[in-house]
Amino acid sequence: MDKLWAGRFSKETDSKVNAFNSSIAFDCRMFREDIEGSIAHAEMLGKTGIIPLDDSKKIIAGLEKILKDIENGDLLFEPEAEDIHTFIESELTKRIGEAGKKLHTARSRNDQVATDLRLYLRRKIKEIQDLLISLTDTLVKTANNHLETIMPGYTHLQRAQPITFGHHLIAYVKMFSRDIGRLKDAKTRMDEDCPLGSGALAGTTYPIDRKMTAEKLGFDKPCDNSLDGVSDRDFCIEIASALSIIMVHLSRFSEEIILWCSWEFKFIELDDAYSTGSSIMPQKKNPDVAELIRGKAGRVFGDLQTLLVMMKGLPLAYNKDMQEEKEAVFDAVDTVKLCLETFTPMLATIKVNKENMRNAAASGFLNATDCADYLVKKGIAFRDAYKITGELVSVCIKKSADLENLPLEDYKKASHLFDDDIYEAIKLENCVLNRKSEGAAGSYMKG
Repeated sequence: MDKLWAGRFSKETDSKVNAFNSSIAFDCRMFREDIEGSIAHAEMLGKTGIIPLDDSKKIIAGLEKILKDIENGDLLFEPEAEDIHTFIESELTKRIGEAGKKLHTARSRNDQVATDLRLYLRRKIKEIQDLLISLTDTLVKTANNHLETIMPGYTHLQRAQPITFGHHLIAYVKMFSRDIGRLKDAKTRMDEDCPLGSGALAGTTYPIDRKMTAEKLGFDKPCDNSLDGVSDRDFCIEIASALSIIMVHLSRFSEEIILWCSWEFKFIELDDAYSTGSSIMPQKKNPDVAELIRGKAGRVFGDLQTLLVMMKGLPLAYNKDMQEEKEAVFDAVDTVKLCLETFTPMLATIKVNKENMRNAAASGFLNATDCADYLVKKGIAFRDAYKITGELVSVCIKKSADLENLPLEDYKKASHLFDDDIYEAIKLENCVLNRKSEGAAGSYMKG
């Protein structure tokens, strides 16, 4: 396949350089977007009279047939092609002759790839948003089934105060909802400016209609500066950043799932379809899906780091370094999609052990704060109530008791203000239910 720049060179490119320089192995996934952008460009060229209208129509018909053939598997990508843009243009020229050579009029691969990448990521962002919506729907459904399921809430991974499993899950709904918003914001900025028509860096001398192509491709307007149009990859960095935060949330959730399904917690059990066994230990049921997601978070963070380091020292405008942005952002997109597609059904099929959750909440003195609050409501300063309750916890530890079953005589030894109603005040369900400040654990309970 002849190089686009063949006229300038008198010597063939070394085969190793060809392989090193080629990007078709990974940018071929943008074939739809490349053809979509080329059709818009060809239509504009014909309408403005830059090329004959008949040639424009031939180009569009040829591109539509190429798209159909690729989708049907009748046309395979050529590994020796430098990139997807060269491959499609070459195939078009093979099919329709001289008219195909006119497609690249008033266009550079620099503005072409910048446009293709935006179009591709626009589609992928929508797919990831849909997966996040599915995950939040699953979380809300599961949470609604466990609004009364008492469990320990933790700080420092130490049992702290009683909450409900539903309350805990809704915290992740909020995280993933912010993720959806971040992707929406990134897409909005990415869709503002269409790079097509920026040329290599300085625009073009042809009387092109950039507003027409921008509108046809779903952008708000043409980009305002041609240098920025071809060299901007902020949108890749921003998307990779949003994807990295998604992976932070998935990884945190996965860590909790890994803990919860261990014998030490036994709060949940994963479905067999989302667990694996051991090669030598027949009793094992391993949370490999959650572990892999936790591990893949580092991979996506690495993709973001690749983009940041790649771009930080590049002078304007386009540099070949920027070819590396595709593998990084594509990998981040693919990894997040795969994780979400696996995580959501795993979560939807968990078995919740309500009894173990409540027992854990009961045995860690999680109602100690409520015991102190009981005394405060009877007129004692919080710091004094705090000290009295701490002494009661020490008594419980010595007697291997909980605050819920500690005899009233022990309470009265600590303070004459204690009465029978202390047991109602420190009942775990009431401890949760009474926390009704906006967003608190009790605000999610039906009672």
